[in-house]
Amino acid sequence: HYQRVETPVLPPVLVPRHTEIPSEFPPLDDYSHSIPENTNFPAGIEPQSNYIPETPPPGYLSEDGETSDHQMTHMDTSSPNLSPNPVSPTHSNLDLQPVTYCEPAFWCSISYYELNQRVGETFHASQPSLTVDGFTDPSNSERFCLGLLSNVNRNAAVELTRRHIGRGVRLYYIGGEVFAECLSDSAIFVQSPNCNQRYGWHPATVCKIPPGCNLKIFNNQEFAALLAQSVNQGFEAVYQLTRMCTIRMSFVKGWGAEYRRQTVTSTPCWIELHLNGPLQWLDKVLTQMGSPTVRCTSMS
Repeated sequence: HYQRVETPVLPPVLVPRHTEIPSEFPPLDDYSHSIPENTNFPAGIEPQSNYIPETPPPGYLSEDGETSDHQMTHMDTSSPNLSPNPVSPTHSNLDLQPVTYCEPAFWCSISYYELNQRVGETFHASQPSLTVDGFTDPSNSERFCLGLLSNVNRNAAVELTRRHIGRGVRLYYIGGEVFAECLSDSAIFVQSPNCNQRYGWHPATVCKIPPGCNLKIFNNQEFAALLAQSVNQGFEAVYQLTRMCTIRMSFVKGWGAEYRRQTVTSTPCWIELHLNGPLQWLDKVLTQMGSPTVRCTSMS
């Protein structure tokens, strides 16, 4: 009952074959230990051209196979500040190599955590719509059921939180965009650096999504524009985009400056999404840019 939505073709990134790479990198801050700011959906979001569509997101068809024109008007993902053309480095004398985006077989990988402990196997998402819920179906490619997973170190607070996950969250990957819709009776809390940049928030901000609401948590075209810009700024700037490809989501309990729990590893039940397409694209670009000039050996 899904209508096919054409995914916008992403322009190749033009990468210089040889790039000067710094001998040292500052450590990559993945925001897991920082105390993030907090915001609420939809109060923290101002109406604009790429305003979040109503539930359900664009291209999603209801069970009866109907979709409204109003929903379809939100499908234009273009934004005036994004260039549709490849952005080439300003050094015209460099030998440039186009690096194209390829859609992977599994668009994201999801890991489940209780406090600071990973629990269970990684779920690899092949379907464009899937739910992460608190139930127990062991063999469904459209459901990652957390209720199945056991943990000998599970405490009472985690157990209580798990009972409130319920229908959890639905994730959609449609037309190069990722949406998270809260199906649970309790809010979910999302840390998406890509979304945060779109709304001018600090990159580590955690956004509360109440039941029945959905938030665009990643946009491939925005990422493509950022990647093209970062190539001009060098290897490290591209490497820093790794953070954009990881999204964290806590069930029931929030974290950040306004909450008792200040880091994600203090929350009882949370998941981490790795977006495989953007990560693989980054990898290809970094590989094209070369390796650090200073060798790192077992003796160094």
